[in-house]
Amino acid sequence: MRVIDILRKKRLGEVHTDEEIQFLVANYTQGAVPDYQMSAWLMAVVWHGLTEAETFALTAAMVASGETLDLSSIPGPCVDKHSTGGVGDKTTLAVVPILAAGGVFVPKMSGRGLGHTGGTLDKLESLGGTRTSFEVSEILAQVQSIGACLCAQTEHLVPADRLMYALRDVTATVESLPLIAASIMSKKIAGGCPSIVLDVKVGGGAFMKTLPEARALAALMIKIGEAHGRRVAAVLSDMDVPLGYNIGNLVEVREVIMLLQNNPWVESRLKALVLLLAGAGFLLAGRVRTLGEGKVLAEEQITSGAAFEKLCQIVVSQGGSSDYLHHLLKAPCARAKWDIKATSSGYIQVVDAETLGLVAMNLGAGRVHKDDRIDPAAGIVLRETVGQYIAEGSTIATLYTACEMTARQLASQVWEAFTLGPKPPDLKSVIYETIGLDPL
Repeated sequence: MRVIDILRKKRLGEVHTDEEIQFLVANYTQGAVPDYQMSAWLMAVVWHGLTEAETFALTAAMVASGETLDLSSIPGPCVDKHSTGGVGDKTTLAVVPILAAGGVFVPKMSGRGLGHTGGTLDKLESLGGTRTSFEVSEILAQVQSIGACLCAQTEHLVPADRLMYALRDVTATVESLPLIAASIMSKKIAGGCPSIVLDVKVGGGAFMKTLPEARALAALMIKIGEAHGRRVAAVLSDMDVPLGYNIGNLVEVREVIMLLQNNPWVESRLKALVLLLAGAGFLLAGRVRTLGEGKVLAEEQITSGAAFEKLCQIVVSQGGSSDYLHHLLKAPCARAKWDIKATSSGYIQVVDAETLGLVAMNLGAGRVHKDDRIDPAAGIVLRETVGQYIAEGSTIATLYTACEMTARQLASQVWEAFTLGPKPPDLKSVIYETIGLDPL
């Protein structure tokens, strides 16, 4: 078998055998296939796609490229959760402690932000001293001890995905449905959990811009999971509008703390999605019989204080300080801040998530390249969102950054992200639909 024959086959739009895909992935991971040949294959996949069978084979080959987590020692049900990424999406930091507080074990491997989308690891590491890199034995020990671990993908877990994603990022081959699905599900399958909850974002601030695209991705990931004996459910949620009021790292952790402390000022869309995702986790874990019961159980973990206490346990176990969490709401956010004033009045019709995500990135909250450093305190706090009335001259957002000049330069872009109208808009739900769960 020759690599060049495999490349030619996909260039012509032909279908690979399982053995061809296994050969290509294994040899690339071992360094026998150079980046330029894998780049050619990835571009051919973007052009011609992969069949479901090819996508299943690619996922299996990626899983087989490294080690997998053996969760047989965990004394209870395990659930994994994944979001396809968006602006202001801090749900993992809320959902994981809610599930762990409710008796579900969560070995959660997360990623970093890139471009306008945020990353859970960046948010967690913004709490000074909090560690996210662990060996497999350490992950298992923490999950056994306190019920959850929020960590980075280990060096030996799905190395093929790590190598291929870095290549896709610099060769304009990220936007491919089968490549996205295989990348996500290879990590979820290697993570070992028998049940997986997927949050597939839809809209301007997400990778999937339309509902049909999101449905197709969710359906494919569910099929991949089922082919590997996993129970998978998906929630399709809105990302036209930022999720919550805060966009950044420390500012988003603050919002999670407010949510877990049952603060009434938490944005309703954020809380609704958190309760649904946690409820779905409880349902898949067998802790409840219906999704409705799962949402009630999730709410109980918040109102009792158990979920916030569990977040504190996770942070402390990973080297952080629970005192920092308790005092974060009062702590200064950044060296400079800049208020954005409304220059007209009206009801907010649109808040462009992608625009605000890019502004937050340029303030220092995100990265253009994977090795860029971020400013943990940088970000945006919205004062109003869709459906609310704003008066001319009122503050609609505050920018936090290390440099006031940067905030001033970006201020006009923030105001342009808001579209106003004379009447209240028809508000849509943050949740479009679910797949593999009870009807909404």
